[in-house]
Amino acid sequence: MSAVRRVLGVVRPLGWLLLGLGVLALAVASRTHWRELVVLGATCLLLLALCLPFLLGRTRVHVVISLAPSRVVAGGSVSGGVDVTNTAGRRMLPTLLEVPVGESLHRYGVPALAAGATNEESFTVRTERRGVIGVGPAITRRGDALGLFSRDAVWAPLQEILVRPPLVPLEEMGAGLLRDLEGVSTDSLSPSDLAFHALREYVPGDDLRHVHWRSSAKAMGASGDSQLLVRQYLDTRRSHATVVVDDAVASWGSDDAFETAMSVAASILVRAVTDEFETSFVCGSSASTGTDGNRALDAVCRAVLGGGHDGLVGAARQAVQLAPDTSLLFLLSGGETGLETVLRASAVFPPEVRRIALLLSDGATPAVSEVSGLSVLRLGDKDELAGLLRWSVR
Repeated sequence: MSAVRRVLGVVRPLGWLLLGLGVLALAVASRTHWRELVVLGATCLLLLALCLPFLLGRTRVHVVISLAPSRVVAGGSVSGGVDVTNTAGRRMLPTLLEVPVGESLHRYGVPALAAGATNEESFTVRTERRGVIGVGPAITRRGDALGLFSRDAVWAPLQEILVRPPLVPLEEMGAGLLRDLEGVSTDSLSPSDLAFHALREYVPGDDLRHVHWRSSAKAMGASGDSQLLVRQYLDTRRSHATVVVDDAVASWGSDDAFETAMSVAASILVRAVTDEFETSFVCGSSASTGTDGNRALDAVCRAVLGGGHDGLVGAARQAVQLAPDTSLLFLLSGGETGLETVLRASAVFPPEVRRIALLLSDGATPAVSEVSGLSVLRLGDKDELAGLLRWSVR
């Protein structure tokens, strides 16, 4: 059946129309004896027969699609190229090459190529908004000029251009909340941790396991005092920033507000990666976790409004399963979202997690409030983010 489908697939809609018209005309003419219908039917079938030889022959090429760069900030341009090399042992006949680029279709007439020769084509993709632009697959079409038949072959796979949202520079976020072997050392002194800081004199209640006996012996030998020295440490804390974005259409007043949220999310993720945080991102069906900044931003590029089914609360539940060691949480939603929904989403995480909600709507007046341990930041533009976060993550 697959072979039959491939054979029937070479006939284009216009070809099927002519075939049906020809057969119908001859069938009616056999009953009515109209010569005009005989001429019409014979002409249709003859035209099909004359176009069939254009399918003969084989196309053997190697097609390479190149994109530079494959990741770009919205508003930038990507240079693309298509190289077609004849891999057959003899000269190749001219053929048509089609390369879909986003919503458009690029068509190139590849000339006759000698064995081993290459034809190069170039194009430019201009980006306007965050998202993913598909490039390819590259398809050659062998057929007639009338478009009755076409034998298609795919030679290069689909590639993607990941368009990132504009970013906002942010200040250092500081350390997280939970102690961890790979944590970031802070300025807080601790009697028991991993980052050794200094020695101090023993005071009643100190754990004897932290006494530095060698240094104590040297100190007692030099001064004659029987004073013990204990180790003092810098507190280390695990830093894992999780960004959860509401993808429910009803939560956002406009698509522009959602795109502002994507810029805010990407800016927070970039700052967190720069501060050597682990990061996680969840928005609908798009999610990522780890320390790879490109992976996090790729997930932001793939996020779409209405891509999930459970909104902010559902995304928060997915995030807590994806990143159970979260220490710093950012909940992003629109101005249409009720505070009760935001509180329900924040309650999914353990109480020791530092939680910040950012509610974005076009033209909103910047404001900061505290509700049940949740910092609520309202903003109408991504440029207001740095000022509102300055104190919130300290």
